[in-house]
Amino acid sequence: MKKIIYFLLIFTVTAIGFFAFKTQQPKRPNIVFIMSDDHAYQAISAYDKRLTSTPNIDRIANEGMLFTNACVTNSICAPSRAVILTGKHSHLNGKIDNYFPFDTTNITFPQILQKAGYQTAMFGKLHFGNNPKGFDEFQILPDQGDYYNPDIITKKEGKKKLTGYVTDLITDITLNWLKNERDEKKPFFLAYLHKAPHREWLPAERHFKEYLKKKFPEPTTLFDNYEGRGAGDSKIFPENMDKLGIKESHAYDKRNYNYTVGRMNAEQRKVWDEYYGKMNEEFVKNYPNMTEKDKMKWRYQRYMQDYLGSIASVDEGVGKVLDFLKKNNLEENTIIVYTSDQGFYLGEHGWFDKRFIFDESFKTPLLVKWKNVVKAGSKNSQMVQNLDFAQTFLEAAGIKPPSDMQGESLIPILRGQGKNFRDAAYYHYYEYPSVHMVKRHYGIVTEKYKLIHFYYDVDEWELYDRVNDKNEMKNVYNDPKYAKVKAELHQKLAALRVKYKDSEILDKMYIEKYDELVKAGKIFR
Repeated sequence: MKKIIYFLLIFTVTAIGFFAFKTQQPKRPNIVFIMSDDHAYQAISAYDKRLTSTPNIDRIANEGMLFTNACVTNSICAPSRAVILTGKHSHLNGKIDNYFPFDTTNITFPQILQKAGYQTAMFGKLHFGNNPKGFDEFQILPDQGDYYNPDIITKKEGKKKLTGYVTDLITDITLNWLKNERDEKKPFFLAYLHKAPHREWLPAERHFKEYLKKKFPEPTTLFDNYEGRGAGDSKIFPENMDKLGIKESHAYDKRNYNYTVGRMNAEQRKVWDEYYGKMNEEFVKNYPNMTEKDKMKWRYQRYMQDYLGSIASVDEGVGKVLDFLKKNNLEENTIIVYTSDQGFYLGEHGWFDKRFIFDESFKTPLLVKWKNVVKAGSKNSQMVQNLDFAQTFLEAAGIKPPSDMQGESLIPILRGQGKNFRDAAYYHYYEYPSVHMVKRHYGIVTEKYKLIHFYYDVDEWELYDRVNDKNEMKNVYNDPKYAKVKAELHQKLAALRVKYKDSEILDKMYIEKYDELVKAGKIFR
């Protein structure tokens, strides 16, 4: 009898220990990846409060980590997204610009997560390809997508047209999946991807009514004497352009306006015309007496009203998703990321758009919340890149990344342990000659300096002191004071080109292929 009691006691203690051990095993975290298109870090109030307020996006920073030197490898939409999905630089994944096709033999991190038992979903803007691999469910915009009454490509129903405002629709689709289609037995990866604030910058009705009344502070470098460059898409009606003799900056200006606004139904168009009609009337009245400086100031305000008005609905949508996660006890074991596919110029140097290695374009917002792992309200200034997302998510899921991925996991940084992470980031931009005419260039960026090589039809070098020249106004490449720094950066840049398997041979190959596409009529310069 004593032996039986002893055996039962041992069994009970062992069983308790076994089940206790099982319950202590960490669950694989859910991952909510939120990305907007062309969202400048300076248009997030967690980074800069001068332009706008984004209280919901700021919540991720307040409850997690804000990265001040997060950057991209190639500042243009589709290539940036390809880098994120593959964890490889553009020259290896094949998507060097918006024209070159993505190499579909690439294995993406969602495919790996899906194979490892994650439920995966993508909603919103992918921007290349209509059948993303590795997703149990997707509903994506074709190409750029539209702000009003957009078409959507679904995995189950094919292509269909929705009625409403695109940011609100993407949020509603995302929330519906979280509420009704999520498998509660599985960890999930959710890509919640906004079109806004990509041009043509059409805010929702509730926001253009508000933002058309606002005035915004001008950047100190707005009049940086860059002739022919400035903020575009000012919503001047085509008939008023003709009346005032205003030429299109591009051949598609009027066509794009008529197409995007033309997607509105009668009710939406009536409100649009009422508010933007008043703006047009005032402009037509004042235009004959406006100086060139007046015109630039006016265009800047119009740009900011529409750009920031478009972001307002993104912030609202992010708030709804965060509220759902909190209310349903999902934030306890969920990594929440907010980022953009690159930065964007908001009038700095008289520019808009992206593409350059200069900070407003090269740097991207990155805010990460991971409850009980990431210290709330923390900041990091290390050179992290969109190249790093794939390996970060795979490590968080307990998956060894493929050996051909080129990023670095951010997990040590998120845990407060990543002191020796990356001392320099590599960048390479390819899309030239093309509409925006930003020359091909590559470079190296550290926390203190930036060395750039412009090539193709030029051979020019630039060097900037990021600490003492935050606006990047002075090229010190030939300044004797920086001779040692220049030599060191040249050496490091050469080493990075080798590390990431980039070279002059590849540069020439891509130039030849680009010229072939031009001759075939697939690229219009």
